[in-house]
Amino acid sequence: MRGCSRPEPWKRGPVLAALALLLGLLMLLHARIPNRIGHLGSLVETFLPWFGLFVPVLLAGALWRRSLSAATALLLPVTVWLSLFGGLLTDKSHPGGDLTVVSHNVAADNPDPAATARDLAASGADVLALEEITEQDRGTYEKELAKAYRYHTVLGTVGLWSKLPLSDTRPVDIATDYGPLAATKPAAEKLTYNRALRTTVTTRQGPLAVYVAHLGSVRVNPRVGFWTDSRDRGAQALAKAVAAEPTRRVVLLGDLNGTMDDRAFTGLTSQLRSAQEEAGAGFGFSWPARFPVERIDQILVRGVRPDSAWVLPATGSDHLPVAARVSW
Repeated sequence: MRGCSRPEPWKRGPVLAALALLLGLLMLLHARIPNRIGHLGSLVETFLPWFGLFVPVLLAGALWRRSLSAATALLLPVTVWLSLFGGLLTDKSHPGGDLTVVSHNVAADNPDPAATARDLAASGADVLALEEITEQDRGTYEKELAKAYRYHTVLGTVGLWSKLPLSDTRPVDIATDYGPLAATKPAAEKLTYNRALRTTVTTRQGPLAVYVAHLGSVRVNPRVGFWTDSRDRGAQALAKAVAAEPTRRVVLLGDLNGTMDDRAFTGLTSQLRSAQEEAGAGFGFSWPARFPVERIDQILVRGVRPDSAWVLPATGSDHLPVAARVSW
């Protein structure tokens, strides 16, 4: 007590204390970081959970310097991080569910699509969404999944396999083509590289609208910073399609190339809920498969209740499959 009352411990480590406060403010005010220059705000939000790793580093520095001011300042980032992500540390799953859904970016360069298809069929999914299907591998997936799934549809590079009947299937325009020449391309040509679809799954509880989407990739480079233009256009277009969807029950499956903390997905997250956040355990990171650091593969729902959500074992893809069990 006498040591703490002395001024020296409070005067030590002013730089560490300032860094701790800055870290806390960065996480607390992440939504106010502007996106005008290099989409900096979206970049910070993409890796937001990982900012918590700076806390033990700063704590070690505070202990080494014997700085009470730095240790006290760390209460801010710890509190903010727990308020943002503490709920993900607990297992929120519970038994039950009427339908199991799985989504997987199977990767265009998958060395063994047949084995990937067999692994996915063994998952027990009632509804299975695949993204990044190539024309070369399409027949393999259709052949290997035919026994487990009576119904399926493939539009361009995305597809849906289902044990329940499908109807009213159509492509969804997610603004993959952009610019004055986009409208001049014939529909048949656009369909070959289509990246989103919408269909109705007929269940005993009524119709379920299912969207499958693979939004544009993002890039980080010195000239433009965090380049997200294609993905952001797709997210906005997809949000409009979901907003216009008349069916009350909706499930969105796909590789959205972004985390749900990213402001680019506000249009979607204002309408749909993340199955992983509501009924999963942990962050559910899905990419890259060898050492997952982000969840960019999503299962979002409306009008149904997620009972559990989890990540499946690796296949030949650079993404991990994601799964959820939902009920009415």
